[in-house]
Amino acid sequence: MTTDLEIDRTPTSRNWVKVGFYLISVVFNLCLIAQLLTVGVAYFVNPGWWATHIWLVRGYSGLSLILLGWVFITPFSPKIQRLTASLPVLLGLQFCSIHLKSPLHLEIFHPLIGFALVYISSTLVHSVGRSYSPSP
Repeated sequence: MTTDLEIDRTPTSRNWVKVGFYLISVVFNLCLIAQLLTVGVAYFVNPGWWATHIWLVRGYSGLSLILLGWVFITPFSPKIQRLTASLPVLLGLQFCSIHLKSPLHLEIFHPLIGFALVYISSTLVHSVGRSYSPSP
């Protein structure tokens, strides 16, 4: 005789799709953390790390678009959809804040947007992870 918990753990194609989304969101989050660490090293230790900081964002920013497409073809909660949709928006603001020069000095928002990205990405990872945890 099987219990409901055993039936829920049976792998289905829908579960694998959600696990894939979760894994990519974890990779995205780890890349953000690495980028935060490289900017600290570049500022406080060795300016040569700026190249790594820039290389990282160019390397992982496409993951936000993959997650964005993925979240709308897989049944996720509206909260997870909103968190995912905000990632490419914030990355776009990051690019604008550092590359657009204006008399308003909008570049001051670059680190704040970066911390918002880390926060939202971490919240996304935890929200998706909790969606798999069996309810007590």
